[in-house]
Amino acid sequence: MITCFIRYEIDPFQRELFAEYARRWGQIIPRCGGYLLGYFLPHEGSNYEAWGLIGFDSLAAYEAYRARLRTDPEGRANFAWAQAQRFILREERTFTQGVEGTLGLPAHTTTAPHTGAAA
Repeated sequence: MITCFIRYEIDPFQRELFAEYARRWGQIIPRCGGYLLGYFLPHEGSNYEAWGLIGFDSLAAYEAYRARLRTDPEGRANFAWAQAQRFILREERTFTQGVEGTLGLPAHTTTAPHTGAAA
């Protein structure tokens, strides 16, 4: 699988509009053939970067998705709304491939170290 890693530069004063934009994609992207891994807003650090991650079986699958997206009424409306509201200042796409054995691993829980003190 490949992942389309989208980096957004957003207006930090309009982050709720970006959140709404992302929520709308939650219905549109899967319908058009993408595996939505998620959208992410800044929490600490830089307040103007947000990300979207969408998985595809191949670049050909991505191209087919883009073609479907261009004809999807809700997708077109979401793009138009974002342009009208101007909360996305810049957008960059990079295609990545996950390293097998490193994706979706759960955290390991550990017990507190033994201090030697009596209970």
